[in-house]
Amino acid sequence: MALVVQKFGGSSVADAASIQRVARRIVETKQAGNDVVVVVSAMGDTTDDLLDLAGQITDDAPAREMDILLTAGERISMALLAMAIHELGVKARSYTGQQAGLRTDTRYGKASIVGVVPERIHKAVDAGQVAIVAGFQGVNEHNDVTTLGRGGSDTTAVALAAALKADVCEIYTDVDGLFTADPRIVPAARRVERITYEETLELAAHGAKILHLRAVEFARRYGVPLHVRSSFSNKEGTWVTDIPVDGQAEEEAMEDPIISGVAHDRSQGKITVVGVPDVPGIAARLFEVVAGAEANVDMIVQNISTQRTGRTDISFTLPEADGRATMRAIEEAADTLQYTEVRYDDQIGKLSLVGAGMRSHPGVSAKLFGALSKAGINIEMISTSEIRISVVTRIEDLDAAVRAVHTAFDLDSEESEAVVYGGTGR
Repeated sequence: MALVVQKFGGSSVADAASIQRVARRIVETKQAGNDVVVVVSAMGDTTDDLLDLAGQITDDAPAREMDILLTAGERISMALLAMAIHELGVKARSYTGQQAGLRTDTRYGKASIVGVVPERIHKAVDAGQVAIVAGFQGVNEHNDVTTLGRGGSDTTAVALAAALKADVCEIYTDVDGLFTADPRIVPAARRVERITYEETLELAAHGAKILHLRAVEFARRYGVPLHVRSSFSNKEGTWVTDIPVDGQAEEEAMEDPIISGVAHDRSQGKITVVGVPDVPGIAARLFEVVAGAEANVDMIVQNISTQRTGRTDISFTLPEADGRATMRAIEEAADTLQYTEVRYDDQIGKLSLVGAGMRSHPGVSAKLFGALSKAGINIEMISTSEIRISVVTRIEDLDAAVRAVHTAFDLDSEESEAVVYGGTGR
């Protein structure tokens, strides 16, 4: 008997028929002799609908009230799913994040999990019931409801799996696993059978949407095997784990693909601070201002100053959502930073090539830049890690760049493997 945690996203429970289909899958897992804990997201576009509704009321909703509002979506889906499972003759009980013992910090809208005390979940499982937990939410030290931000249901599922010492955490979505690129852009994308936590973290951090970054971090920290698969089919998905395949020799592992995938991100903006004094400490002062705006900086490029002016330009990328506040903070610090101009560009896209094989295979950079050059795509910024190369291009060139790089690294599948069954995968 195994303990299985299953997470179903919004597209998997979008309507009554979808909920009934998910209930049948859960019951099949239970009847196969497993203990089952389920984490569920809000139905379809419910969260977006609630955000729109709040927007019709106010442009400045209190963060605490927004969290109370947004957690309603998961409560609806968890209760309906419990009812559907009952209809199939299996006992099920639904629990809010608070009832399931998910403790968070006090940041409304983007809380972090600080602890999990799943006493009621343990009792339900010991009683032979399916425990259904509302994703995306918890409770803080003031006993207020909090939300974990977009993709928070993934994090809920992995945190519960770690606390319960589950054998596997299954993340159900609307595609058959992780692919070498977004199948909506690259129809010839290939399903990845197995991938390490490190590679998955890089993909998630640089635009891949199937798994949430914090969920992968939790999985790596606590050694939770993840199985990413579709709720619309019974196909084997993608295993995210550092555990080697049974019987795989070291030399066979060395023959694994050099490149695991190509991620892309359209949600980046670029700020260029023009004409800052090229003196020690200026970069520190600039990024202290950026940090004060609570912006997450990604790439940074500083030009070489000209001897005549003694000034230089510093460019950096950040999430578009942080752009306005960061620009305002830099403008307010103009006297301190002594720049001549500050510019914001939201028409950029980021492509990231990820693969653990980069460590031991020379020539990856040359092939990447050659593929982009052949496709006539200009590169504006570059950053690297041991297993990743990221470039910034014009937003209108991003899709073509992804397809060109995917083909250049022989990632295209001869057969169409990628089927998008519906929704957005969240």
